[in-house]
Amino acid sequence: MAKAIVKPMMSSQQIEEAYIDYVLTNNEPPKSVYDFAKKLNITEAEFYTFYASFYAIEKSFWTGVTNQVIEKVKDQETWPGYSAREKMLSFFYAYVELLNTKRSFAIYTLKKHSKKFSSPEVLSGVKPLFENFAEEVIRDGLDSGELADRKFFSKRYKDALWLQFTFLISFWADDDSPGFEKTDEAIEKGINVAFDLFQHSPIDNLFEYGKFLARNGKFREKMGI
Repeated sequence: MAKAIVKPMMSSQQIEEAYIDYVLTNNEPPKSVYDFAKKLNITEAEFYTFYASFYAIEKSFWTGVTNQVIEKVKDQETWPGYSAREKMLSFFYAYVELLNTKRSFAIYTLKKHSKKFSSPEVLSGVKPLFENFAEEVIRDGLDSGELADRKFFSKRYKDALWLQFTFLISFWADDDSPGFEKTDEAIEKGINVAFDLFQHSPIDNLFEYGKFLARNGKFREKMGI
């Protein structure tokens, strides 16, 4: 008796790639999950095993890019010797480099889910991944003394970097310069400005001196302050 041929189930990666190809070929999403599944010769149930909706695929695209870039930069032999500033620059350059190979679909998702005065909804899954990565980089910078450990404010460094992330993604999406060279310049200038603010400055020294004087009242009296 001949054995029945069991059709192997598609992987989540295969479904994502098929969805991306469909969107870029037709310039629109499939009409329904049923219609898309039928084209892939799978059941709706098989589709829902991996994704609850087409939107879930689009979010997965961005989280996949983010995880891939984080893994890539951390695997560099030179990574442990990088300063916090260099680590973040390396991350952003690698991120844009990978996005350039997937630009058409990335732009499609950004435009589809763009919102005024806030980051695109499709990046919601990226935020916790990025913030965990940024916190690790910031912690290394604080431990090494590269970054200023300011009460209350140092906890907000990751928020400032997330704003940089969403700004740079938006800038890249609109960049029409050859090789997206303006984006590279925006990364360099934006991250350097951010880390200049995170580092110790004359204001920090003045603040520390003020605290010293406040703790030493007798010294203040002798100095006539």
